[in-house]
Amino acid sequence: MHRRIVVADAAPKAVGPYSQAVWAGDFLFCAGQIPLDPTTDNMVAGGIAGQTTRVLENIRTLLRSQNLDLANVVKTTVYLTDLNHFTEMNGVYARFFPQAPPARSAVQVTRLPKDALVEIEVIACR
Repeated sequence: MHRRIVVADAAPKAVGPYSQAVWAGDFLFCAGQIPLDPTTDNMVAGGIAGQTTRVLENIRTLLRSQNLDLANVVKTTVYLTDLNHFTEMNGVYARFFPQAPPARSAVQVTRLPKDALVEIEVIACR
């Protein structure tokens, strides 16, 4: 199987020893995105709604760097530090995936990098 590492300059840089995304055949596996402003690499303000918006904008930017868009996403995993934020996160998420949304898992975790409230990873297919 052919594997290709993705580096997208317009998306936030990796904060550790991992790739932003990896192509494996026709599938793009994107690392989890946290709410970093790609121009400053700082966390965004705005609570769970603002952070979810930034995360999904970062994902869209990463996908666009590979000539894909959110319609190519087939699976997402949402990590929340508090499941009480689920409804508000879900409202933002629904705006980014208004029709035929991808399969999704959502779990609560103890902590996320840089104390983010949300992290989302996606798998897309061309």
